[in-house]
Amino acid sequence: MSIRGLKKKQPKTFKVKIITVDAEMEFSCEMKWKGKDLFDLVCRALGLRETWFFGLQYTIKGMCTWLKMDKKVLDQEIPKEDPISFHFLAKFYPEKVEEELLQEITQHLFFLQVKKQILDEEIYCSPEATVLLASYAVQAKYGDYDPNFHEPGFLAHDELLPKRVLRQYQLTAEMWEEKITAWYAEHRGIARDEAEMNYLKIAQDLEMYGVNYFPIAQNKNHTDLLLGVDAKGIHIYSINNRFSPNKSFEWSAIRNISYSEKELTIKPLDKKAEVFKFFSSQLKVNKLILQLCIGNHDLFMRRRKVDSIEIQQMKAQAREEKARKKMENQRLAREKQLREEAERVKEELERRLFQLEDEARQANEALLRSQEAAELLAEKAQIAEEEAKLLAQNAAEAEQERQRLEITALKTKEEKRLMEQKMREAELIAVKLVKESDRRAKEAEHLKQDLHEAREAERKAKQKLLDITRLNYPHMVNYPQYSPADTRDANFDKGSIKLDLKDIDLKRLSFEIERERLDYLEKSRKFEDRLKELKSEILALKLEEKQSGLYS
Repeated sequence: MSIRGLKKKQPKTFKVKIITVDAEMEFSCEMKWKGKDLFDLVCRALGLRETWFFGLQYTIKGMCTWLKMDKKVLDQEIPKEDPISFHFLAKFYPEKVEEELLQEITQHLFFLQVKKQILDEEIYCSPEATVLLASYAVQAKYGDYDPNFHEPGFLAHDELLPKRVLRQYQLTAEMWEEKITAWYAEHRGIARDEAEMNYLKIAQDLEMYGVNYFPIAQNKNHTDLLLGVDAKGIHIYSINNRFSPNKSFEWSAIRNISYSEKELTIKPLDKKAEVFKFFSSQLKVNKLILQLCIGNHDLFMRRRKVDSIEIQQMKAQAREEKARKKMENQRLAREKQLREEAERVKEELERRLFQLEDEARQANEALLRSQEAAELLAEKAQIAEEEAKLLAQNAAEAEQERQRLEITALKTKEEKRLMEQKMREAELIAVKLVKESDRRAKEAEHLKQDLHEAREAERKAKQKLLDITRLNYPHMVNYPQYSPADTRDANFDKGSIKLDLKDIDLKRLSFEIERERLDYLEKSRKFEDRLKELKSEILALKLEEKQSGLYS
């Protein structure tokens, strides 16, 4: 057979792109494949066994619809594009996520889809609950909180809160991160699958969780109601309130659901109860509502029956897997705890080693400083010793000088005392000389007075003698011979001699007085010279005494 013949026998294919919440995949499909064939291929690629929750969704003419499993892919009203895009999403939601979601991949896909619905505000969540949910999402993504690794700003690129919540509160990104991190730090030790399950357990209690809303009207003219389909039943809401339904029909209370064109009929199980009829905008909407109602009703009835062998096996495997993971997590937790303990011990040892090294370095530095200080002290000690010797020498010299000064002072005192004594003696002598001078001056005055009186008496005597001579002996000159009157003449001569003797005594007395006066003047001059010498010596002694006092 030729190669050309083989090519003709190969089936024709078309390409599809499957978009999950966190990934994209491309497959080649045969032209004859039905929707179930493509769906099973995707489930095998994902390793998914809980296929009943999911479906392939596409958008046509602005309306989201689900690929039918029993019809060929190309026979359905799908977008004409290459490759054809489908979204692999959860079509039906469990009533209790912890009991019904058995596989980890199923749980992870639900977690991603519900998280996206909350962030896109398709499911309303209070601000407090969004922060808690965000903390579980962070735990699932980053693991345990480590302040050394998860530094401020590590959540800057993660979308964790709805924009409505961010607009509602005037908080900065840093403040929101701080609030989320406060909860995140308390989830330490929780594994990724456990954190995702905790997220879903909180989310399943939200009013809009798992509800598909459709606009309906009670008559053909107005669209004033919403019909919601979820895992528990059908609910009727007012157009402005998607939280609290006005009317609810549980799956166990519904007998039949049918549609005719745009009219939708819900028949309760109680035949006496009123039949509810509503109108939708399009026939496709009624088909989609019926499709969702059938799928949710089947799952509702399935949950209340005995599990099939496949489900029992899956649950057993899930329990074994959970037990294994629990043991693995416990082992990992122990290992992590031991590793953290070892790291703490290592850090403590490193810290202690660093501390010891630091202490050793400080000790070495202190030793070097001590050696330098010792050398400096030795040098200072040597200098101090030399200074001490010098001071001792100066002290000895000062002591000798002091002793010399004391001796000098003693000599000075003795000389001063002698000088003072001499001065006192000189003063006494001066006083005596003054007194003697006064006495001699008085005596000289008396002698001068006596001399003056004697000379005056002599003059008078001579005058009287001349007068007498002239009267009694007028011719005594012409007669030189002696007459009988020689006796009077002799007496007269005797008187003359006496007068001459008295005159000689007066001269001698005057001479003695003059001599004594000259002696007195000489002594006075010598005494003044001596006084000047004494004053000079006293001044010299005082000056020397002042200088010695300053030196001391």
